[in-house]
Amino acid sequence: MAARLAFSCAGQRSPWLRPKPISTVLDCRRAAGGNATASVGVLGSSANLKTHGDLPQIRTWEVLYRAVFKGYLNRLHELQIYEKQLYGPIYKVSTGSRHSITLNSVELVEELLRKDDKFPSRGDMSLWTEFRDIKDIGYGPFTEEGERWYKLRAVLNKRMLHPKDSVQYETVVNEVVTDFIKRIYHIRKTSPTGDLVENLSNELYRFSLEGISSILFETRIGCLENEIPKETQDFIDSIAKMFTYSMPVVLTPKWTRNILPFWRRYISGWEGIFKFAGQLIDMKMDAIQRRVDTDQEVGGEYLTYLLSSTNMTNKEVYGSVAELLLAGVDTTSNTMMWTFYQLSREPKVQESLYHEINHCVKGDRIPTAQDVTNMPYLKAVIKEALRMYPVVPINARRMSEKDVIIGGYFFPKKTSFTLCHYSICHDEKVFPEPSKFKPERWLRDGRTRPNPFGSIPFGFGVRGCVGRRIAELEMYLALARIMKLFEIRPDPTVGDVKVLNRTVLVADRQVNLHFMERNGNTVL
Repeated sequence: MAARLAFSCAGQRSPWLRPKPISTVLDCRRAAGGNATASVGVLGSSANLKTHGDLPQIRTWEVLYRAVFKGYLNRLHELQIYEKQLYGPIYKVSTGSRHSITLNSVELVEELLRKDDKFPSRGDMSLWTEFRDIKDIGYGPFTEEGERWYKLRAVLNKRMLHPKDSVQYETVVNEVVTDFIKRIYHIRKTSPTGDLVENLSNELYRFSLEGISSILFETRIGCLENEIPKETQDFIDSIAKMFTYSMPVVLTPKWTRNILPFWRRYISGWEGIFKFAGQLIDMKMDAIQRRVDTDQEVGGEYLTYLLSSTNMTNKEVYGSVAELLLAGVDTTSNTMMWTFYQLSREPKVQESLYHEINHCVKGDRIPTAQDVTNMPYLKAVIKEALRMYPVVPINARRMSEKDVIIGGYFFPKKTSFTLCHYSICHDEKVFPEPSKFKPERWLRDGRTRPNPFGSIPFGFGVRGCVGRRIAELEMYLALARIMKLFEIRPDPTVGDVKVLNRTVLVADRQVNLHFMERNGNTVL
């Protein structure tokens, strides 16, 4: 997910010179597209339809100039807003032989997604697939396409996507949350003030990785120990290396790979990821085989299910588990960090959240997945954090199966589209006061709620995030338990934290927060 995002960002970005004005005003109403399919017959009966040739165009040198020389390379999310001001809600980006139509309004994004293919395509995923092809590693849910993707996704969905399936991981998640809270107490105790948690992003990354690994690999990997095992630290470093060098690999021509270090370091990151994941998968396979050899029942959770109860090949399991792991870590850790940061700045919001949790979960009881269903404000807090800081600030679609009309423009099949989620999430017409953290905008209490396509952090339709329910469960349970124990306050030495786009949206500095204990509680 995240590496594909880097590819989309680098290949489909930013203007420098204003293009020639469009002679006609774009009709961006949802009704503009008419039927779900713009077939050749439709085109023949609608000869006056505009085409991509009528759109403003951004070329390669403009992309590079603005990204490198104008300083937008780490602020590509902000560039979405600037582009819309210059070119309107729809325009074309051409980089080399690649062309993409950028959609920068909620109406256009909704129109496209409601006309999606039977087997939706994410577009160019070569940044991830090239390594897999070189090493003969199977594709996973983010890299596979067409009917093969559909069959793979049908297998992966089981025991993960449906809410009732994610509940079975409640005990595992709460065990990880318990250890994370213990680590918070340890960090506080060793801080100068006795209540400060420094480098919160790093701590939440360790929590997220431990959580998703516990589910996927059915074993703990030691991320929350005071001394992380060397092989686990190497794994963490490999993930960071892969993401760090994704953008340089995209921006540099292939002929530089034997000259510049970017490609080698990027490949090294992937090798470390698959080495670690492969070792854990092999251990589970050996354990299953020992049970089979001794006529014991084969029991377990997700990985056991994939290995023993499906027709997936080992090659497919390796590819799928690695992709699920990367997606899960990004979503949970970044969203939790931004949630805590905003709560520290909004004491009234934090107090409302605390009262809801305290009302639903009495005394020392540990919250359950069932409790979460009775805490709408808790869900709204996470949803608002995902709106302000979408995990995927930009996404892509490739209409592989049919022609389509979007915004009154005709596009032939195989057209690629870029969806500007960050810009839409910060559009005041969709979200009044978009820069304010207002969870109440998501409550179902009779107020007018935003267009649901205004914020779709987990995607839409059959190609939505397969790990969504587990990621939400982790965030809900962790936030509920931490709020019962601590009041979060800002560290005045940190200042205002800005957003950087490094494939996912991260903080521009180390974030430290004070975790002030409530009423002397130390319930874990």
